[in-house]
Amino acid sequence: MWSGPRNLSTAMMYAFGARPDCAVWDEPFYAPYLAQTGIDHPMRDAILAAHDADAARVAARCSGPIPDGKPHFYMKHMPHQMVVGFPLDWAADCVNVHLIRHPARVVASYGAKRNSATDTDIGFAAQSALYDLIGGLVIDSADIRADPAGMLRTLCHAIGLPFDPAMLSWPKGGHPQDGVWATHWYGAIHASTGFAGPEGPLPVLPGEAAALVKRAMPHYDHLSEQALKKDMTA
Repeated sequence: MWSGPRNLSTAMMYAFGARPDCAVWDEPFYAPYLAQTGIDHPMRDAILAAHDADAARVAARCSGPIPDGKPHFYMKHMPHQMVVGFPLDWAADCVNVHLIRHPARVVASYGAKRNSATDTDIGFAAQSALYDLIGGLVIDSADIRADPAGMLRTLCHAIGLPFDPAMLSWPKGGHPQDGVWATHWYGAIHASTGFAGPEGPLPVLPGEAAALVKRAMPHYDHLSEQALKKDMTA
C-alpha cells in the first residue's frame, strides 16, 4: 500500500493487521530515507537507532519470507521515501495499491504535526510517478471513510482476498508493528478503535499552504481518475 503522509495509511495498516491471516510492516524505508537524504524529521535520531537504515536489506525483507508464517503481508510504504537508487524490483511480485487523499486535507493535517511542509514531504508527485511506473489499483481515503465496509469489501475483492469484518475495528492504543515514530504521528489513531466517519468540507488554507495544494492537485487528479468505485456485487 503506497501513500503519502496523513492519508489514512495507518488506519489501513491496522485494518489489515486485524486480519488473522495478515502480517504488517510500518514504513520500512523510512530509516533508509532519512539516512540517505539527511533530512531533518521529528524523532530522526530515534528512528535511525531503532530501524534498519540499509535500503538493500530492507528490500530483501520485502521479498523474503512473510513474518510469523502468515499467508499475506501488508506493507505500508511511502513513495517519496524511495530515493533514487533504492531497490524497487521486489514490488513487481506484489499487489500494489495506491491510497490517496485530497491535498488540502493532507496539508492541513501535516501542518498540525510539523511546522512546515514541502512538495517532497507530502509526496504527491512521487506517488503519481510511481503509479505510472509500476501500475496497480487506486483507492481514495474519502471513499473508505464514507463507507468502510463497502470500500474494504471492494478492495479485497479487487485484490483477490475474502473480506474479513475484523478489518473494521482494532484495539485502542496502537499496533505492535508501529514504527518508533508512532509516538509523534499516531496520537489520533491510537485513540481510535475503527475508521472515523466521513470528512467535512475541505479546509481553506492560506498562503504557501494553498500554493502547495495547488501544485499537488494535478498529481492527485491523475490518480483520482483511476480510483476504485464501490462494487455492489463484492
